[in-house]
Amino acid sequence: MTRNFKIVFLLLACLNFLSCNSQNTKKEIEILSDDFDNSMPFYYKMPQNLSAIDTSPAFKEKGQKILLTGTVYQVDGKTRASNVILYYYQTNANGIYAIKENEERNMPKNRLGQTHGYIRGWLKTDEQGNYSIYTIKPGTYPSRGEPAHIHITVSEVNMDEPYYIDDFVFDNDPLLNTKRRINMENRGGSGVIRFVQKDNMWIGERDIILGLNIPDYPIENISKKSLGKNIGEDVISFTPFHAYGADKGTKTCPICKYGWYHGILYFVGNKPNWNEIKDWLKFLDTESQKREKYLKVYFVYGKETNYNKNERTQELEKLGTELGLKKVALTFVPSFKDKTSEVHLNKIDPNVRNTILLYKRSTIIEKYVDLKPNQKNFKKISERLDETANEYFKLSRPKQE
Repeated sequence: MTRNFKIVFLLLACLNFLSCNSQNTKKEIEILSDDFDNSMPFYYKMPQNLSAIDTSPAFKEKGQKILLTGTVYQVDGKTRASNVILYYYQTNANGIYAIKENEERNMPKNRLGQTHGYIRGWLKTDEQGNYSIYTIKPGTYPSRGEPAHIHITVSEVNMDEPYYIDDFVFDNDPLLNTKRRINMENRGGSGVIRFVQKDNMWIGERDIILGLNIPDYPIENISKKSLGKNIGEDVISFTPFHAYGADKGTKTCPICKYGWYHGILYFVGNKPNWNEIKDWLKFLDTESQKREKYLKVYFVYGKETNYNKNERTQELEKLGTELGLKKVALTFVPSFKDKTSEVHLNKIDPNVRNTILLYKRSTIIEKYVDLKPNQKNFKKISERLDETANEYFKLSRPKQE
C-alpha cells in the first residue's frame, strides 16, 4: 500500500466515523444525554408547538428538493394515528452531518465527536395521521459504506420512550442491493422510497405502522393473521412461471416489471377451491380492465403435491381460456417454499384458502387471508384501491434518476 493511498484511506475512515453517528439506540442516547443536560437528541431543541408539516434548514440550500409524506397508522395498519411525534435527521448533499452554529436546530458534537448536525426537525401528525417533510435528498457517506438515508424516530402518546424505525432509503440507490433489502428490519414498515416527480420536486410516500416489528411493543396486533408480509412492508421480488397472460412462457417478476402503480397478488396453495378461484379471477380481471395500466393482477398457484410443470402449465392455460381472461396473469411456483423462484421470502402460508396482497409501488397496502369471493369483499378491494390512489398516484419517476 503506497503512502498516499494510506493517507486517503485514513481520511475516509475518519470521515465515516464522524458522519455515521448514533442510530438512536438506548446506549447512544445515554452518551449524548451526558453532554446535553440529560436531554435525549430526540428532545434537544424541540419546539413546543409542532405541525404536521416541517421544512428542514437544508431545503433552501443546494441539492435535490424532496417531499417525504404519508400517513401514520396504529399497529393494525388501518386506524389513523394522530398526535404522533416524528423526529428526523440527515446528512447534507455531501453525506456529512454538518454543523452550523447560526442554525436554530444545530446540535453540537458530543464528547465522542458525534452529532445530528443541523438538518433535523420534528412533526406531529394531524387528526388524519398525516405528515410531510420538505428537505433535500441526502448524500451517501464519504466511505460509501451505506445507502443514503434519513433517520427517523417515533414518540407515541402513553409510551415512555421514543423508538427508531427503518430509515428512509431510496429505491434507485445502487448501494441498496438485494441483500440489504432482504435484511431490513421493517421497523414501522418499509422505509424504501420510490420517488415521483412534480415540477422540480421529488415526492416520496411512506406510510408508517406504529409498533410493527418493534420488539416488546405493548399493543398486540390482533388483526395480524397467518404467515407472510404485513401491511406496510415491501413485497419481495420473485419469479413465478407464467402460464397464461402477457408474459406467457417466461419466468418474470411481477413486482419488478409491473410494481409501479397498484398490484394484486392472489396466492393459492394446497387447498384450491376452483369454483372460488374462478369467481375471484373473473372479478379481478374486470377490475384490472377498468383500471387499465394502473392495476396489474397475478394469480400465483403453489400447490405442493403432484407438481408437474407441463401439467400445471396446461391446467392454467385451460383455465384462462375458459374464463376468457384478458388482463390477469396466471402463474405458478412448485411450492411457496421454493427457493429457486425466491417466493419463499414472502412467507406465504400454503395451508389457507388464499392470501391476497394489495400493493402500491411495491409496498403492501392491504392483506387478506381466507377471503371469500362475494360482492361485499369485491367492494372492499375496489374501495381500498380507490382510497390509495391519491394526487401523486399517477405521477412518473423522476427523469434524472
